[in-house]
Amino acid sequence: MAGTSILALDFGNLFKRVSAHTTTRDYRNREAIFAQGDKADAMFYVKKGHVKLTVVSTNGKKAVIAILHLGNFFGEGCLNGQSLRMSTATSIQPSTIARVKRATLVRLIRQDPAFAKLFIANLLSRIARVEESFVDQIFSSSEQRLAKVLLLLAGYGLQSSPEPHPVKVSQETLAEMVGTTRSRVSHFMNHFREMGFIDYNGSLRVHRSLLTYLQR
Repeated sequence: MAGTSILALDFGNLFKRVSAHTTTRDYRNREAIFAQGDKADAMFYVKKGHVKLTVVSTNGKKAVIAILHLGNFFGEGCLNGQSLRMSTATSIQPSTIARVKRATLVRLIRQDPAFAKLFIANLLSRIARVEESFVDQIFSSSEQRLAKVLLLLAGYGLQSSPEPHPVKVSQETLAEMVGTTRSRVSHFMNHFREMGFIDYNGSLRVHRSLLTYLQR
């Protein structure tokens, strides 16, 4: 947990260094921030809410490749010569997203060594999270993946969110994020509720006991 806190702090400093050069916009639930195939000319930062990154294959099959939360950067592919977006970014809750132009980032990386160091740390963290997600798809059950998604959306383990908050996301979206069917998600959610891990009361609230269950 100590390593996570240090990284979270660094990412906060990273955004502070670039915040003066950003524009901020609020997005509705399920609103696209950018789409696969769009021009890649900027990077983004999650100030509030959650974002999912999805890719669609040539035969129409869609997969969720990342779930992003407060403090995460995304769209950094614009810096490696990528002219078009390789994925679609969509808010999965009402979210506030900051945008910084590619040219601004390139200038900061060249002129500010401290910023460049923090930025590289962010990229390495993203790579590690993507690798962990792929391993999770192979070795974890759908129920375990759902538990992890619910804990992430509720804010457990985030330095910036010491107290968990209600989760506002549909079962259809959860199924897409977990990589299973809506009926299976409904089955697991009912099981979690029976065990006292979650509550439905106008919105979904995740209890810490789900984290204990997952760790066991």
